[in-house]
Amino acid sequence: MKQTKPVVGITMGDAAGVGPEIILKTLGNEEIYNISNPFVIGDSKILERAKSFVGSELEIQSVTAEGLEDIEYKLGTVHCLDLNLLPADLSVGEVSPDAGHAAFEYLRTAIELANEQKIDAICTAPLNKEALQKGGHKYPGHTEILADLTGTQDYSMMLSAPNLRVIHVTTHVGIIDAVKMINPERVYHVIKLAHDTLRKAGIEAPKIAVCGINPHAGENGLFGYGEEDEKVVPGVEKAQGEGIDAVGPLPADTLFFRAVRGDFDIVVAMYHDQGHGPVKVLGLDAGVNITVGLPIIRTSVDHGTAFDIAGKGIADEKSLIEAMRQAVELAPKR
Repeated sequence: MKQTKPVVGITMGDAAGVGPEIILKTLGNEEIYNISNPFVIGDSKILERAKSFVGSELEIQSVTAEGLEDIEYKLGTVHCLDLNLLPADLSVGEVSPDAGHAAFEYLRTAIELANEQKIDAICTAPLNKEALQKGGHKYPGHTEILADLTGTQDYSMMLSAPNLRVIHVTTHVGIIDAVKMINPERVYHVIKLAHDTLRKAGIEAPKIAVCGINPHAGENGLFGYGEEDEKVVPGVEKAQGEGIDAVGPLPADTLFFRAVRGDFDIVVAMYHDQGHGPVKVLGLDAGVNITVGLPIIRTSVDHGTAFDIAGKGIADEKSLIEAMRQAVELAPKR
């Protein structure tokens, strides 16, 4: 059957968390089938169990990789590429090496399908970093797995929330290491990634603001040891020399307010919490994580596995729904 809507593979993430629940809630939403052809990469038995958590009457139908082209996508039936990696009685809300390994395998399979152009985008439910490592996969998270398995060197994490987009120079490293890792070339590359990504999304001349590292962006050497002049300014100037509308380094404490107000299309954050904090203040249920620079499209929820509420059926699916919308927007048009 010839597909005209983007085919989106949804990876189940850590099955001990809320991933299976928010997936079922999302795939019970008619809008998702109006805009995409979605299926799950995970374990069918885990989805079956999650139906009782959320009170779902959706039919779970297992499929094989060879049978993906024959799926008849319709509201009411959830198709699952069943990797059959986990026991039906997997403990909910606990760190499990088996669940961590399975989450890696779901993502690895999705990447293979995307590379083979069998799917147009990947949308990921959350994984647990501790479980991932205990399962034998020494990665900080989804982003680094995607970069490694696609051979991508130049990539970054972009967060999207209502009225705010943030892209990161560094992410899952300690603050001392983050400062060491920031350099002009990396700053330039992230500005360029932001510019190119927003151009592809239809913003003709993106306005890009770049955070400083120190309080008040160093305030002319008053704070720090000249990190802004050494590590940030040359990268901004290189981007400006190519005609990119980038400004900075600017004080982060006021910059995010200005961005939400509409002064800028995206903010370049220097480290994890500098960028994540403002986005999450706007609402955990509305943020979307997008990995830019990859040869494939990947979006994700911007929250964790929420072990404390897993199995209770109360996890909010809004972030996953928004991640699906973003995947469709970014996916190659058929």
